Amino acid sequence: MQIKIMLAAAIFFGGWLLSYVFIRQLLFNFVTAYPLIKKMQSIDEDLIAVGARRYTSTSVLVCILVSAVIVFLVVYFCPKYLIISFFVGVLICLVMLLNKIAPQNRPMFDNFCVGYCRFVPDDELRTIMYNKDVKKINRRLREMGYDHSFVPEFKKD
Repeated sequence: MQIKIMLAAAIFFGGWLLSYVFIRQLLFNFVTAYPLIKKMQSIDEDLIAVGARRYTSTSVLVCILVSAVIVFLVVYFCPKYLIISFFVGVLICLVMLLNKIAPQNRPMFDNFCVGYCRFVPDDELRTIMYNKDVKKINRRLREMGYDHSFVPEFKKD
């Protein structure tokens, strides 16, 4: 009985970890990265390179593939109590992350800036995005003659 409980706890943690690593990345891509890329490209096609969308699409494909393989392995090889434990771990992690995955959340916007600054052709804007300075991002976009409405306002800035 103790081994079953320990296995259930381990598979619970595995589900939580899957959700935290891969499903969180999927949510980041769909809720933060794609919308911000689309807004930047709608302002000017040259504001962010086309490679940003391909980079995000590759990330989505890899996350879906890895998640599907892991879920298949758990469902195919584990008994019902371990499957339930696994999906409870996934669900608990999703509930924890639910309100944190959005561009209006400062860490998610910072992750976007650091991850996607390499696709910005303007050297100064790229450096500012890498440094995650929202005020300077807004100022540089104004200097370039672009609308900066896609950059969220944060309380501490």
